[in-house]
Amino acid sequence: MRDENPKSKIRNPKFILSLLSGVLLISIFPKFNLEILAWVSLVPLFIAIRKTSPLTSLKLGFITGFIYFLGILYWIVNAMTQYGGIPLPISLAVLILLSGYLSLYVSLFAYLLSLIPSPSKYILASFLWVTLELIRTHFLTGFPWANLGYSQFKTLPIIQIADITGVYGVAFIIVMSNAAAALFIESLYDKEIKSFATRYMLITAILITSFSIYGFWRINFFENPPIPPFNKGGLRGIKVALIQGNIEQDMKWDEKYQNEVFDTHVDLTMLAAHEKPDLIVWPESATSFYFQADRNFRPKMIELAQKGGSFILFGTPGYEITDGKIVPYNRAYLLSPQGDVAGKYDKIHLVPFGEYVPLRKLLFFIDKMVVGIGDFQSGEEYTIFKVQSSKFKAQSSFGTLICFEIIFPDLVRRFVKNGAEFLVTITNDGWYGKTSAPYQHISMVTFRAVENRIPVVRAANTGISGIIEPTGRIAKETDIFTRTYLLGDINIGSSQKTFYTQYGDIFAYICSAVTLLLILFFRGSKTS
Repeated sequence: MRDENPKSKIRNPKFILSLLSGVLLISIFPKFNLEILAWVSLVPLFIAIRKTSPLTSLKLGFITGFIYFLGILYWIVNAMTQYGGIPLPISLAVLILLSGYLSLYVSLFAYLLSLIPSPSKYILASFLWVTLELIRTHFLTGFPWANLGYSQFKTLPIIQIADITGVYGVAFIIVMSNAAAALFIESLYDKEIKSFATRYMLITAILITSFSIYGFWRINFFENPPIPPFNKGGLRGIKVALIQGNIEQDMKWDEKYQNEVFDTHVDLTMLAAHEKPDLIVWPESATSFYFQADRNFRPKMIELAQKGGSFILFGTPGYEITDGKIVPYNRAYLLSPQGDVAGKYDKIHLVPFGEYVPLRKLLFFIDKMVVGIGDFQSGEEYTIFKVQSSKFKAQSSFGTLICFEIIFPDLVRRFVKNGAEFLVTITNDGWYGKTSAPYQHISMVTFRAVENRIPVVRAANTGISGIIEPTGRIAKETDIFTRTYLLGDINIGSSQKTFYTQYGDIFAYICSAVTLLLILFFRGSKTS
């Protein structure tokens, strides 16, 4: 009977080890940024599921995953209660349900590994982890927040491989490092696998070294680009200004503050205009009116573009009339210095329960989690905008991503494949408050720059706004919750389309195929 006592479970070393892995996984992401611990964060879980039944491994993996995602996504409660008007108990329930769902991926990871005997399971580990992250990115609406590779956004030499493998390649080598460390520990108790462990650790060390060498080489290329004719066409520069209005979330859609909100952005824009930027970027939903139809603010926006003498990109709600019905979109417009509409982009990947309710007929009892203007419709076109450089007298092309679209690598690369030479992401992270979410968000943006080898500029209502170089280095950034603007120059035309831009997640899909083959092979070997 004592074994059934809950306290005995808490003292269970396997439980503590799985708990420890969850805590370590939290520590490797912003704001903690203890990214070095990523290389051993899964070791306790590997040890916990050693010589453990598949069912127990399933439970231990769930514990690790639940702690992991609960500690990463805690800010959801802040967004729902403070700005969505959702009662605290319901907000906590949503956080627990979401964390529980995401934990299933770690749980399945531990379960499938437990089906394979040591040391063979360590061969499977990296391929399996990447496969599960790929599924998490695309299943249902997809939610790849805090994928393992993102923890290394500051470790520039390691993440350069992303221009071939995407973020999944970084996750692959991290899991392999964890497996090597766990295998070494296991070999201390099982001399029969010592030879295998030595070979595995050697291969891991070779891969990490190769990743690093490749990384330093790529960093050097972009910091010291070759001169023409090797760098065909040479570099062209674009001066950008990022406007950070720092508007309180509960003010954005309040008509009483409409003029104040608009004037704040106008004042910052005119200050930035003195530096003669080629492009001025406002954040997502910076204008709390329908630009296309508003008789008061539309003329003011056009006049602002003419006075400033720059292209202005801004976020605004938009709509189309289809079959007599108004269909709303989360939209970005580009105004030319002459005040003409140079293009528009409708957000393609919407936030579930924030911008629309998925499976509305089934989930009829659920309204949107945040205050808005109705269910948005998804856009369909990967719009490419063009902006004129005053210095180089040439046009440059860019794509725009709205809010969390930037965390979907396959979506982002399609803009670059269609001709974007740099990327602009506009967002409103005001929902998150003073949590770690804005820092987590921008850490993922750095990978989009590396994967496609183009600069990315980010305008956020409350911050963090920033300029990211093709190496993933954040060249400039603002403080959070400050009213300011950020000026900077970006260089484009430094390289051809990357392997990742052209072929997308082929590395992750290869990992998925290898995972299936390895499971079939090892299970077949075990039963024969």
